[in-house]
Amino acid sequence: MENVQETTVITGPSKDERTFAMLLHLSQFLGYIIPFAGFIAPLVMWLIKKDESAYIDAHGKVVFNWIISAFIWGIIGFILVFVGIGILILIALGICHIVFAIIGAIRANDGIIQNYPLTIKFFRV
Repeated sequence: MENVQETTVITGPSKDERTFAMLLHLSQFLGYIIPFAGFIAPLVMWLIKKDESAYIDAHGKVVFNWIISAFIWGIIGFILVFVGIGILILIALGICHIVFAIIGAIRANDGIIQNYPLTIKFFRV
């Protein structure tokens, strides 16, 4: 009788995939330096790697669900500025944008896929 060796293969995101996904989340901050770069950089990063890694594809969907949702929340906040409450909504949106991107980057580096709170889900993750 032959000895059969049992092996368990655990497939998870590689270190490179986790780092790229983390940078995908953090690339949203480029919009604070260069106008529209917070949209274009994550889009280019996602489109380049989405076919190579399901993990990066999922994080790209999470980021773009948030970017589109934040844009919608921003429009609502801008309209409500004329009522008076819009300023508070825009301030809260700015804080959420920073906090959610940082938390998303930390989770991505830990190998976890997590949707941002307050996100409308346009892409299924």
